[in-house]
Amino acid sequence: MSTTTDDTLSGLVAVITGGAQGLGLGIARHLAGQGSSVILADVQEEKAQQEASALRELSKIADSAYLDVTDSSGVSKFFQSLARDRGRLDILVNSAGLGQQVGPAVELSDDEWSRVLDVNLTGTFYCCRAAGLTMETQEAGCIVNVASINGQNPAALVAAYNAAKAGVISLTKTLALELAAYGVRVNAISPGPVYTEFNQKTMAQRCKTLNITEPEMIERVRSAVPLGRWGEPEDIARGVAFLCNPANSWVTGEVLRISGGLEGVSATPAKRKK
Repeated sequence: MSTTTDDTLSGLVAVITGGAQGLGLGIARHLAGQGSSVILADVQEEKAQQEASALRELSKIADSAYLDVTDSSGVSKFFQSLARDRGRLDILVNSAGLGQQVGPAVELSDDEWSRVLDVNLTGTFYCCRAAGLTMETQEAGCIVNVASINGQNPAALVAAYNAAKAGVISLTKTLALELAAYGVRVNAISPGPVYTEFNQKTMAQRCKTLNITEPEMIERVRSAVPLGRWGEPEDIARGVAFLCNPANSWVTGEVLRISGGLEGVSATPAKRKK
């Protein structure tokens, strides 16, 4: 495990949802390395505790908390308690998310649609709403929402995920306007392919639909990226840190694509066998 050591964000209180693993964990480590007091908020309570403890062993300031972003009441209580106990909230990174079962939209079930939208979009809204109230009161703060290149250039066979991430982008731009008068900045990042546990599951399903092996799929994605490699969590985390940096106080309502130059995957599926 590596962290970047800097004091760019020294003393700032940062909540990272989905902070127990993947991109969320990478972001938490990076922000902690830049001096933030990070809270890893996740439904995976034990894992979040372990990762926060590991950061403290590196002399970083880190805590963990249980947070189910789909629980409206629970989200509100979490942020109210945080504001009361910490006195302020400087940064919120909405990284909690999940993938979709790969398949055509005409066969997408109600349950799968709801499951994906509830976490990726509605959960992001709940957290933005609750954190936004705190940040309005203190007239300062920064929110970074994790979208996806799928939200800008949809890929086939993941309609719910595409729609959720497009919604996150729209929500980001809306909130940037509504919270600007309070000095609160709201931006989003659109990551490209990063081989986290999240992407491994999706890639495995893609392999089945294309009838290719996982190594072949990994290479196919890599070769499509103009910079010639998959991303790393640290690549995404650096973009988040840039948006959170107080020196960039005139940046709001932006969507920062961090994808090695990849704009999206536009492959058209063949006819399905019936």
